[in-house]
Amino acid sequence: MFRPQTILHPTDYSESSSYALQIAADLARQLQAKILILHVAETLGPENVTFGEATSQLEPASYRHRLEEDLRQRVPAPSGILVEYILEAGDIIEEIESTAQKLACDLIVMGTHGRTGLSHLVMGSIAEKVIRLAPCPVLTTKIPHPKTSS
Repeated sequence: MFRPQTILHPTDYSESSSYALQIAADLARQLQAKILILHVAETLGPENVTFGEATSQLEPASYRHRLEEDLRQRVPAPSGILVEYILEAGDIIEEIESTAQKLACDLIVMGTHGRTGLSHLVMGSIAEKVIRLAPCPVLTTKIPHPKTSS
């Protein structure tokens, strides 16, 4: 029986990601698993340091700290579940794959934006690429459409 103990949830702070976290949390509760909440920033380098930080020659550590605090505030830990927050920088797909590999994740639960047509062709699908490259199973979710009565 498949019983994931470490669930990776990549988030981009979207509504789709929030919905995926709800599903990851339900699974984690049922299986007594932990959730790793991952956010991949474009960069954590010096170009994102404020003028005050640059003039006082602080490391970009304070910028990283602000991003970590933002992650914790924007994606509150679901109650009753062991949660760890991870902040990485770089290519989203590479960082998701690398994190899943390094931390021996058993399952990735992520939202999809449901792009179709030209926007899908141009933007590609992060979820599709993660599915192809991930070292573990990937559960993709989308926000269900409200049911209409006929």
